[in-house]
Amino acid sequence: MEYRKLGKSGLKISEISFGAWGISGGWGQRDDDESVRALNRAVDMGVNFFDTAMVYGNGLSEELIRRALKGRNEQVYVATKVSPKNRIWSPPTGTINEVFPKEYIIECTEASLRRLGLECLALQQLHTWTDQWAEADEWQKAAEQLKKQGKILAFGISVDSHAPNSCLEVISTGLIDSVQVIYNIFDQSPEAELFPLAQELAVGIIVRCPLDEGGLTGKIRPETEFAEDDWRSNYFKGDRKEQTYQRVRAIEEWLVGDEVDSIVSGALRFCLSHEAVSTVIPGMRSVVHVEANCAVSEKGPLPAEMVSRLKQHAWDRNFYGKVP
Repeated sequence: MEYRKLGKSGLKISEISFGAWGISGGWGQRDDDESVRALNRAVDMGVNFFDTAMVYGNGLSEELIRRALKGRNEQVYVATKVSPKNRIWSPPTGTINEVFPKEYIIECTEASLRRLGLECLALQQLHTWTDQWAEADEWQKAAEQLKKQGKILAFGISVDSHAPNSCLEVISTGLIDSVQVIYNIFDQSPEAELFPLAQELAVGIIVRCPLDEGGLTGKIRPETEFAEDDWRSNYFKGDRKEQTYQRVRAIEEWLVGDEVDSIVSGALRFCLSHEAVSTVIPGMRSVVHVEANCAVSEKGPLPAEMVSRLKQHAWDRNFYGKVP
């Protein structure tokens, strides 16, 4: 496993890290015991950064991380997120006092620490963002207090889906350590403005959805059926499975071969090929997922010519916000 700096935070984290939304449910059948095995296997393979949120399973994801890491001696870093108080994620609306008031951020952080069984979080993040709040005192004072109290090491934000430029002002304040953003072969938009600014100001980049909610695994085909409790039944509604399948096939036809052994490996290596990226956090609900994803780190970034060719496969669409 290779490690990278998380911006100016001082943390050195695994470039393949553990996205812990999936283990909390909503992705089909849930298996808590397998999730715990997957979390432990991740640590065995060098993963030292785990990204969760208070909303994932109403705290279940945090509790499973506590269960898995209890008694282990390895140095691991846990990041979580504060849900918007008004529970409006996308697009975020409301004043800072309606969404992220100071005392609410502190109370949520303390509750997450209890569920995780930790005294200090590596990273606390706000789970949605608009730059209308960039200069607001509420979140700034909360972050400052939590750091002074030793309850967090770093503070960051998770930006709205497919909206990488919604955080440029807050980055420029110098008061955040990281940004979590969607970045993958299909959505390459963060490269235009977000990544250069983050590099200039030493802000870490945490890449979520590197596999496009499963679209870039190659396993979602036109005939794929999702369980009723799998939220992807809506994300891939209508002809979206067919659209995704055809685009993935067009990539696989030339990408997979001697240099790249699978579309998953190629997709993760694409993300890691950009120097602004600190880590990618694919969802991993099983030991098999962990072993396959973690093995990608030793292969290194993609050759420059492959990265260049993948630029042609960017896809301007938003399956979260559009109604089929």
